[in-house]
Amino acid sequence: MLTVSIPVGQDLIEGDLVLPDHAKAVVIFAHGSGSSRFSPRNRYVAEVLSRAAVATLLIDLLTAEEELVDIRTAEHRFNINLLADRLITATDWSREEPKLSSLPMGYFGASTGAAAALVAAANRPDRISAVVSRGGRVDLAQGYLEKVQAPTLLIVGEFDRDVMELNRTAARSMRAPVEIRTILGATHLFEEEGALEEVAALAREWFEKKLRHKQAA
Repeated sequence: MLTVSIPVGQDLIEGDLVLPDHAKAVVIFAHGSGSSRFSPRNRYVAEVLSRAAVATLLIDLLTAEEELVDIRTAEHRFNINLLADRLITATDWSREEPKLSSLPMGYFGASTGAAAALVAAANRPDRISAVVSRGGRVDLAQGYLEKVQAPTLLIVGEFDRDVMELNRTAARSMRAPVEIRTILGATHLFEEEGALEEVAALAREWFEKKLRHKQAA
């Protein structure tokens, strides 16, 4: 694992990059509100993708200073435009990295990070070829949903009923291919036995199928 620093204005955001041998794609992770690149759930999914020869970049969407402010005030975690801008910056950074520049790319977003991923995907349709949302507040990407071109998988827990309804409504606004998959018995954080394993398996399958197709094209 390599820790990377990505310039944002006069500051930096930090990320952890894992680049398997013979990587066939790269996925950038956008964490949810109040979380970070150290999220154990996202790291588990990243490990599963890495074993499938997919490079992963888990990034903190806020600078260290912004994170300290957000811990006290929560003023940044729902600023979807800011989070999406940071994700776009990381995407553009990857274009300049020789080992990543030629790889098909996708986003994995959780909670509010999923909204940021969809906004960023709408702004980088030439770069982003697949999106996976885990318990995503994709409704917060309203106004961008119809602009997303990347095939999108929305994973929701069976008992996360409010988020399920928000995902169904958002899916109806999307023009890109979109599927909703329900994890039976799961709640919003997928803490139930076997739930996160199902999330990771679905994400791996989606990225392998969609990004492999892009690579072949």
